[in-house]
Amino acid sequence: TYSAATSNAQQVVDAPFTKILEKHGAKWTKVDKEIDAKLAALEKKFGKKPNIIMVLTDDIGWGTLGVYGGGKVVGAPTPNLDKMARDGMKFLSAYSEPSCTPTRLALLTGRQPHRTGVNVVLWPGQKQGMVAEKVTIAELLKEGGYDTAMWGKWHVGDVYDEHLPHNQGFDYAQYSPYNGAIWAWQDSAEWLKKYAGTAGKQPFFTDVPEDYFERFGYEPHYVYEARTGEKPKKVMPANCKNYQDIDDKRTDAIIKYVKDHAKSDKPFFVYFPSDATNAVCANPEKYRFAEHVDSANNMAVTLVQHDANMGRLLKSLEDLSIAENTLVVWYSDNGPMHGFFPNAGYSHFRGGKGDVTEGGVRVPAIAWWPGVIEPGQEPIDLLHVSDVYSTLARIGGVKDKIPTDRVIDGIDQTAFLLKGEGHSRREYIFHYSGSEIGAVRFGKLKMHFKGFHGGLAKFDMYNILRDPREEVGDKVGIYPYLHAPVPFGQLVQMHLEQIKKFPNRVLDPVTGKEI
Repeated sequence: TYSAATSNAQQVVDAPFTKILEKHGAKWTKVDKEIDAKLAALEKKFGKKPNIIMVLTDDIGWGTLGVYGGGKVVGAPTPNLDKMARDGMKFLSAYSEPSCTPTRLALLTGRQPHRTGVNVVLWPGQKQGMVAEKVTIAELLKEGGYDTAMWGKWHVGDVYDEHLPHNQGFDYAQYSPYNGAIWAWQDSAEWLKKYAGTAGKQPFFTDVPEDYFERFGYEPHYVYEARTGEKPKKVMPANCKNYQDIDDKRTDAIIKYVKDHAKSDKPFFVYFPSDATNAVCANPEKYRFAEHVDSANNMAVTLVQHDANMGRLLKSLEDLSIAENTLVVWYSDNGPMHGFFPNAGYSHFRGGKGDVTEGGVRVPAIAWWPGVIEPGQEPIDLLHVSDVYSTLARIGGVKDKIPTDRVIDGIDQTAFLLKGEGHSRREYIFHYSGSEIGAVRFGKLKMHFKGFHGGLAKFDMYNILRDPREEVGDKVGIYPYLHAPVPFGQLVQMHLEQIKKFPNRVLDPVTGKEI
């Protein structure tokens, strides 16, 4: 019988996916036998499971990287990430959640954020976060014998001990709790007194009160370090000065960690949610005036910085001769933050961060695994960030440890990685906007539902292959798509009916505790 289906008979998957499993189970059984054999051969060759490095970047739109039609064209040359894409798999239809915190939760737990009680971007003073009952990919891999570590932007809760990364499966964590905006708050209030307000250097938040953190009783933003069983220690203030080289320093630390663990009997899992690519703080001088860089665009400069660091990281894997046993996944957390234009990113598509249009949720993503993932691939198949959870669990040999008392939205896409285009097992995506479904992608079509009018369903429908910018469908109207409301409606109804059986977690916004 089909191995993933056997595991999914115990694991609770999203209701519509059960129908897909029934349809394709026999075919996938044969494919999975090939996958299992390949993974077993790799483990025998190297004497351990594959190492895994998961890189999550901030606000990089589909179209910013050179290999996605950007690069020098948008003042952000990315030769190292372009090479990574050419040497591996560049996903053309990878999707995130519309904003930072929701995407991080989907990646870490395999569950879309409406299920977790944390479906908003977190700011200082908010007490919601990832509760102890959440089972992260780090916890699964740690239970499976992996050394686990992270460096970067956590942003899924920081008030209670259970929220913190070293209590969510990471043996070691060096982390900043929030997004790039808070880095700038630290010294924005005094910026005009201390620094020249030159283009590309001045942060945006000069109206933040000088006593903001003291006035409202919030902890000033720091970078922390912690190990399992220890209390977090403050490493440095998270401010614009320290932001300059934080991505460089974290990459240095990851390279050292990789060297220290390269010959270990245990595989490693590194989570690197980079703080670099953000539009709201000072530009790193080292990269600001590099060739072809839009020097006044903070996002462009920090992306060039991050690109250089990705080149260093991948080279270290090759120099240590462990690249063939190391999967590296690079993924953006959402589309660009257009609100900070002109110091911001770019997308070929309509919309940006916070939107469920393609510009907000369709993002660049790359998988690199020399000798395992065939180079030069550009599949159009669907991939969702929650799929990373189930896929890494399969590759790390811990899929049987995924909890069975909750719905897991992530689909095991190991066959997609190893066999390429035509092997994605995802046919639909629910694009949530907070606690509500904002849009549904089903095959080539994407529906933005708007209720009923005169007995007819009211919606905007887009053929994403024909109209990827979602510019025509709302003008055409519903009549070319009268065949679509019933199958789309049935998909949504199955999904919503299952929520009655497995209710979404609700957290009190004041205490952060479950209601």
